[in-house]
Amino acid sequence: MFDFDKWQEIFATIRKNKLRTFLTAFGVFWGIFMLMLLLGAGNGMQNGVEAEFAEEAKNSIWIWAGKTTVPHNGTKPGRYIKFTNDDLRTLETGLDDVEKISPRNRLMGEFTLNYKRKNGSYQVFGAQGDFFRINGEKLKAGRLLNKSDIAEQRKVIILGEKVRKVLFGEDESIGIGEYINVKGIPFKVVGVFTSNGNNGRNEERAYIPFSTLQNVFNQPNQVQTFVVTPRDNKPAIELENEIRATLARRHNFSPEDKQAVEIWNNEENYKRFQGLFRGIRMFIWVVGIGTLIAGVVGVSNIMMIIVKERTREIGVRKALGATPASIVSLIIQESVFITGIAGYIGMLMGIGLLDALRFLIDASGAQLPYFTRPEVDLGVAISATLVLVIAGALAGLIPAVQAARVKPIEALRAD
Repeated sequence: MFDFDKWQEIFATIRKNKLRTFLTAFGVFWGIFMLMLLLGAGNGMQNGVEAEFAEEAKNSIWIWAGKTTVPHNGTKPGRYIKFTNDDLRTLETGLDDVEKISPRNRLMGEFTLNYKRKNGSYQVFGAQGDFFRINGEKLKAGRLLNKSDIAEQRKVIILGEKVRKVLFGEDESIGIGEYINVKGIPFKVVGVFTSNGNNGRNEERAYIPFSTLQNVFNQPNQVQTFVVTPRDNKPAIELENEIRATLARRHNFSPEDKQAVEIWNNEENYKRFQGLFRGIRMFIWVVGIGTLIAGVVGVSNIMMIIVKERTREIGVRKALGATPASIVSLIIQESVFITGIAGYIGMLMGIGLLDALRFLIDASGAQLPYFTRPEVDLGVAISATLVLVIAGALAGLIPAVQAARVKPIEALRAD
């Protein structure tokens, strides 16, 4: 039942001690506010990292040729490893656990792509069809590279959307079927792709058939990079070890020589990032809860001071017949009111600031590396506020119990 007189007394006490009440509430407000910001920032970092992995296959394995660093079977260190088409066929047919595999070569440097009077300097790669399924480029118009393009060494090209805009303008219907020049050689545009990878810079690329790049641009029987994915339920680390052992046998280097073949295992790195963010979340909660506890302790201390100041008043109340329960409820209600209001405002302002930050990032078009959509789960925010209110009740419990134990005679003698 709502006790109007009791709430009148609570507000009168708050008005009488405005500064003290404000400082007490601010401690609670700051605790929940900082918790929201820390959680939002942590989620923003995690969202950013997951966005980097979102399009690309999370279990992909990238392989580059390196240089030996240890002697092996009579060979000296310092020998450069060079991959060939035979290595590609061996990995593709000799390992049962390979699901997809694609080579990728790059024309060294950035080459000017020309269309009539328009041009732009972009990276040009040679790849096969499976590469785009692994790397995550999304087809926007036309088609991707296919087996016939590779087998017939066709002079076709697919462009990133940013490249298409530079060469053909904003009209999305223009581009497919047109011819552009790469180092003076005409290539027919057969597709346009989009990609968020590498903070959107992957759209500043163009791809031609792998076999065409090898033969037209003087890279015969050369493979710079492989990208591989394992079959379902096959741990990527096991396939990585099989690939390293296979290449070590073919090129006569030690399987323990990590620099002879450089491997980037997306699955293992994704697991490391997940472990890192678990640690960050734990740290955020420890710091946030510590800040909240400091605020709640402040509330408890203030309530104890209030009880001491009102000792004589409490004695009069008990002398007039007030029950211990009424004394306890009065103190707890005041404590819960201060922590609840301060915590709620802190939660709203924290979420509001994160929303404003997210809006500014989206409106400006900024692409921050490894940081996107800072946000807090509403359920977590409400739960934290409810826990804070409960903590506020517990913070007021000890002073309330002390107040209930005050004997009327001793209270009336108090200064």
